Amino acid sequence: MRPTLRLSALIATLLLLNACKLSAAEAGKTASSDSAAARVAQTDPQCQAIDDFYWEIGNGEGVLASGRIGDDYAADETIDIASASKFIWGAYVLENLKAGEKPSDEQLSYLEMKSGYSEFNPLFCLLSKSVDSCLDARSNSKRSSSAIGRFSYGGGHDQRMAASMGLGRKNAAELTSTVMGTLGLSGLDIAYKRPQPAGGVEASPAAYGKFLSKIVAGDLRIHDYLGYQPVCAFEGASCNAVFSPVKERWHYSLNHWVEDDPDTGDGAFSSPGLMGFYPWISADRSTYGLVARKKFSKSAYWDSVQCGRRIRAAWMESH
Repeated sequence: MRPTLRLSALIATLLLLNACKLSAAEAGKTASSDSAAARVAQTDPQCQAIDDFYWEIGNGEGVLASGRIGDDYAADETIDIASASKFIWGAYVLENLKAGEKPSDEQLSYLEMKSGYSEFNPLFCLLSKSVDSCLDARSNSKRSSSAIGRFSYGGGHDQRMAASMGLGRKNAAELTSTVMGTLGLSGLDIAYKRPQPAGGVEASPAAYGKFLSKIVAGDLRIHDYLGYQPVCAFEGASCNAVFSPVKERWHYSLNHWVEDDPDTGDGAFSSPGLMGFYPWISADRSTYGLVARKKFSKSAYWDSVQCGRRIRAAWMESH
């Protein structure tokens, strides 16, 4: 073999070995992060307390780690996500803005739950076939003058907003076609089972994870509006909120929470569902995650938050 050929072969070999070392190091880092998150999911007391669940962590390219605790939940099994629907509706509204346009004061009043429509009860909508019929059920369309301009958590804001956007006559299937089509989620296991923008979606964790991944990737406009003009959203002397289900001093942005309690918060953006479906995006917008389960208990959503943010902390600390 000529010297030049031997030198070329040597260089190629060295480059290949170096690439293998880099790949191994990167794989080890991922495995370490995966192990750290999985260990918390399996052994942390806050996670053991919620029994069976599915968890997932990813970025703008897709899933990076996931796991099942028990046999009740899996990535492709559809469950009721309750108020995690609000994240989807907020993203849809923002996608309808024109280029360079920002949310109007009226839109902010709905998405920050300051519109005064605080009497909404989803149980009144059990037989409702459209957005309007749900809104018109009993006291659901009532506007409280004392709540205008003050945060008051509930589904009435989104229900009224949907009607004002011309979606009032749409049933659940039509609402699904409109919203998921706009967000690029058509064909996935994610759909409105009830014509309620704030709480009517059923989804598989895998499908919801793809929605979160699109946000992290910057494919949806809400990426740039995470934490936008947050409002005080906790009950107490330092805040004028009417009602909040959260036990800490969080703020609320465009249909999502900002977990910024000065003692416990890490700034993540989230939208916990009543029965324990907990999706989140990290404060730096680099990572998404979720805890998926469905339990009928008053503390199901908060218990999932406690577990989910421990998994998040383990993952983020490993990077």
